[in-house]
Formats: sequence, structure tokens, C-alpha cells
Amino acid sequence: MIFEYYSQTDPGLIRENNEDSVALDPANQVVVLADGMGGYNAGEVASAMATGFIHNELGRWMTEGGHEAHARELKRAMEICVDNANRSIFNAANSNPLYAGMGTTLVMGVFQGARVMIGHVGDSRCYRLRGGTLQQITRDHSLLQEQIDAGLISVEQAQFATHKNLVTRALGVEDTVLLEVNEFRVEDGDIYLFCSDGLSDMVPDERIAEILLEEAGLEASGRSLVDCANGNGGRDNISVILAQARAKPVKRGLLSRMLGQP
Repeated sequence: MIFEYYSQTDPGLIRENNEDSVALDPANQVVVLADGMGGYNAGEVASAMATGFIHNELGRWMTEGGHEAHARELKRAMEICVDNANRSIFNAANSNPLYAGMGTTLVMGVFQGARVMIGHVGDSRCYRLRGGTLQQITRDHSLLQEQIDAGLISVEQAQFATHKNLVTRALGVEDTVLLEVNEFRVEDGDIYLFCSDGLSDMVPDERIAEILLEEAGLEASGRSLVDCANGNGGRDNISVILAQARAKPVKRGLLSRMLGQP
């Protein structure tokens, strides 16, 4: 597989600062998105620390041989990088009064040929568009999701809940954090959307699917998603990363080329 990437982050229409952060490493096929929280500029600090640390450390590991790693080894490398990033944010939050209480959600992906490893903490999401169908392939670590899972409220009722943003996991809040990692098979034409809740809270899944299905290209799709979130109110920072998979073209053999065969 070969992959094309696009990323964009936008403050939205209400917030004065942008506490989201994104990082792309196309050479190592690593993408990272974080949505920070905390007073002053602490959320900005937490999300930037998370994406910067994971981008650098995981990228270095991939360069040193991670491209050939088995799924179990890659999963462990992702967990270690996130654990180290979590400790750095936690220590900073506890050593600087301005950063007290800061933290960040996280969603990340590592693409390896016909496989992708998706890791997440909190309610930043990953969706997959395949064969015209959009599917959310991460499950939010949030109080709202726990209530849905327990049957206390329906998915329809959840759309109007006032506590959508209460997450049950985040980097930097405690000295340890549990990264949920899942492996997925990649198919030709798949589009993976990584996003903060500034998109998913403002744009219904059906509209997200419509925009991606327009096939205008990743950059145009990414800009349309951000514009749509802002058009619906832009109440939070909005970040998106898009990754599209394409099968590598099959090289024809010398004899086929000589005979003019396709």
C-alpha cells in the first residue's frame, strides 16, 4: 500500500486559542492528534507535548527497524511512547502551577502495508470510510459512552447530552494511562479520518460521510470538514488528519512489456 496524508487544525469560532495539536510523519507512516485541556495555555502545552514526544520517539523507533516489526512489538512501542509522554505531561503539570490540571486526549495511527494500528485515549476519534460506508473504529473513553454501554441512555439521547466532553481517560492527569490499541486490515481506497471532538460534536457522521464521498481529494475534503464544523457553530477547536490507502501498481514483467501486453 501507498498512503496519502493531509492534516489541518483550526481554532474554531469561539475559542481564542487552539489547544489541539497534530503531527504527521509520512516517512514512517505515523499520525498523531491530541486535544488538550486545562486553564490558561495549559491545554496547548499538553497536546503539543503529546504529539511532539510521540512523533519524535515513535518515529525514531520506526526508523531503526520498526517498519518490519510484528504487531505485538509495534503495539508495545506505541504503549511505551504514550506512557513516557504521559509521565512528561504529568510531571510538568505537578511542577508548574500554571500547568496544574492540564491533560490531553489522543488518537494515533501507524500504517504498515495492509495493516494499521490505531491507539487512542479519551474521545478523539478515528473513522474509516470503506466501500461508501463510514464507521467509527474507536470507542470514546467518556462518561457518555459508559452510559450508552450500560443502557442508561440511547445513542439518540446522547446527541443532546450536556456532558459530552467528560472523558474517563486522558494523558497527564495521572502518573499512568492506558492506551487502547487495535489492529485493522487496510484495503485499497480506504480513507481514515482522525479528529478531535471539535469536528465530531459539530458535524453528524452522515455529513462527514457525504463530504468524504465527494472524492474531491484529501485537502479539499479536510477543508470542507473544518468549514462545516465552523458553519455549524465552531464551538471548539477543530482538527483533522486524513489518510488514504492505495494499492501499489503491479509492475509488468519484461516479457509482457516486449509483447505489449497490459
